[in-house]
Amino acid sequence: TIHICASRPHTHTHTHTHTHTCAFGLCHPESLFPCVQSIREVTGYVLVALNQFDYLPLENLRIIRGTRLYEDRYALAIFLNYRRDGNFGLRQLGLNNLTEILHGGVYVDKNKFLCHADTIHWQDIVKNARSDHLVVPSNSSSACQRCHRACNGRCWGPKESQCQSLTKTVCAEQCDGRCFGPYVSDCCHRECAGGCSGPKDTDCFACTNFNDSGACVTQCPQPFVYNPTTFQLEHNPRAKYTYGAFCVKKCPRKRHTHIHTLALKALHVATAASRGAGASLLTCLRVCVCVCVCVCLAACDGIGTASLQSAQTVDSSNIDRFINCTKINGAMLATLRGRFRPLTCQSSITSWAFLFTLSFLFFNHFVFLLVSAHFSFLTCFLCPHRSGISLLVLKQQGLSSLQLQSLREISAGNVYVSNNTQLCYYNTINWTSLFRIPAQKALIRNNREPKECSELMICDRLCSDAGCWGPGPDQCLYCRFFTRGRTCVESCNLELREFANASMCLECDSQCERAEDSGLTCTGPGPDHCVKCLHFKDGPNCVEKCPDGLQGANSFIFKYAKANNECHPCHANCTQGTDPAVCLTW
Repeated sequence: TIHICASRPHTHTHTHTHTHTCAFGLCHPESLFPCVQSIREVTGYVLVALNQFDYLPLENLRIIRGTRLYEDRYALAIFLNYRRDGNFGLRQLGLNNLTEILHGGVYVDKNKFLCHADTIHWQDIVKNARSDHLVVPSNSSSACQRCHRACNGRCWGPKESQCQSLTKTVCAEQCDGRCFGPYVSDCCHRECAGGCSGPKDTDCFACTNFNDSGACVTQCPQPFVYNPTTFQLEHNPRAKYTYGAFCVKKCPRKRHTHIHTLALKALHVATAASRGAGASLLTCLRVCVCVCVCVCLAACDGIGTASLQSAQTVDSSNIDRFINCTKINGAMLATLRGRFRPLTCQSSITSWAFLFTLSFLFFNHFVFLLVSAHFSFLTCFLCPHRSGISLLVLKQQGLSSLQLQSLREISAGNVYVSNNTQLCYYNTINWTSLFRIPAQKALIRNNREPKECSELMICDRLCSDAGCWGPGPDQCLYCRFFTRGRTCVESCNLELREFANASMCLECDSQCERAEDSGLTCTGPGPDHCVKCLHFKDGPNCVEKCPDGLQGANSFIFKYAKANNECHPCHANCTQGTDPAVCLTW
C-alpha cells in the first residue's frame, strides 16, 4: 500500500510494494523519485491526498492488486491535492503504464489543477468496474493542454509518450481478458494482468496470480501432484514456495518456511499414507513468511536436566513447559505434598492436558508417581542408566489400580511398586512380557493382599491371561479375542462398517457405503478396499467427489462422473463434461 499524504511519516517502498508506506508533504517531484519511481506493482491500494506537488512520478506502476482497499472501496484514491490560496497542486497523474486494477475502484476528485484524468478510459483499467466505485472527473481545467494527436483523445499528459494504452475494451470478444491488439490472434494468456506483448504465458506484463520463473501460473507448483495412473497424490520434485506473487525454490534471506498442513477430505484421491487411517488426506501448502510456525514432534527437558536442572518436581512453576511435548528427556516427578509448590486447580485443568499428547517417554531417570494421576496414554518407558528404575509407584494410600493400559514396553530399567495399601491388579500383570531384556526385574511388595482384591477387583473376562491394569475391558494388558481401539471385545461388528485385521477390529474408510443385510462394508483399510462406494469411484479408490482441478505433473486434472458414479477424465480442453468430447465448461 502506498500513502502519499502531507500528514504521513516517511518510510521506504520497493519495486513490489506490499505494506510499505511513502509519504510526502510540500515536496518537489524530484524528491519523490527515489521512493516511488521504480514501483511496478502495488499489492494493496494507492492513496494520494493533501499534497501540493504538480506531478506524481509513478510512471512505472503497471498493476494495483487491491488486496487492501481504501475505505473498503478504492484501490486508487487521489483527492485534495492543491493549495487553496495559490496555484500549487497536482497537474499530472503520471500513471503512464497503469493498465490494470485487479480489485477495487477509483476515486479521483477535488484536484483543482489536475489535467487529463477525464480523458482516461477507467473501465479499461478496472477489472470489474462498478459505477458506484468509479468517481472520476468529467472535465479538466480550461488551462490544460490537449492530448497528443497520436493518443486518440486518451492520455495521462500532453506528450506522445503519455498516451493511454488500452488492453481490454479494444479486444476481440473471444479474448478472456487482456490483449495486445484488436484481432483474435492478439489475445493475452488468461493468466496475464495489465496486458502483454504476445499470446504466451511468458509474454505478460504482470501476472494475475503468480509468476513462476517468468511464466504466469494459477498457482505455484504444489508439494503433491495427482498421478492419473495410480490415482494418488505423489511428491512433486518441482515444488516451490509462494513469496508474494512469485514462486521461489528457496525463501529469500530472513524469511523462513511456513508449512500449512491442510486436511483435505478424501474427495479427490487416496494415497498410501492415508490408507489404514480411514480419515483425512494430508498435504501441505508452502509459503514464505517471517517466522517458522511448523508444528513438530517436540522433545522436552525432564526434571533435573538442562533448563529444569534445578527443579525437583513437576509443579505449578514449570508444568507449562511440558505443553505439546511428545517426548521427555529426563525424569518426571509429580507431588501434591511436602515443600514443593502444589499444582493448583487451574494447573490441573489447563496444564495437565499436555500429558495426553505423550505416547513415548525417554527417561534418563525414572517416572515417580506421588499422585493418583492417570498415565493411561503412555506406551513406552526408556531408562538407560542412573537409578536403574523406570517405574516407581510408592506409598499411594488411595491408589487402587495403575491404569497404564496403553503401556506395551519398558525398554530398560526395573519396576518398583511398594507400600500402596489399596493397590490391586498389580499381581495379575505379566511384567516379564513388558521387559525388553532378561535382566530387568519387577520389585512388587507391601501392597494390598491379592486375596482381598480377588473378591471384587478382578480382570474383565475379555482380558487374556497376561493380566490387567484395572477394572473393565479397556484395562487389559492384552485381549482374549479382539481389540477395538483400547477396548477388548468379543467380536468385530462386520455389519457396522468394521473389518477384522488379525485380532483388531478396525473401521472401514468413511468413503465406504455401509452394507445391508449383514454383508461386508469393506475388506481392509483405506478407500480402495470398499465393497461399494458411498459417493464416487476414482480408479480403485472411493472418493467424495471426482477430481476437479487437481494439479497434475503438467496440467490440472478434471474428471466427471458417469451414471455408475465412476470418475472419467474430461476432454483435454474441458473442465467439466458428461463425455470426453462434450464440454460443459472450458
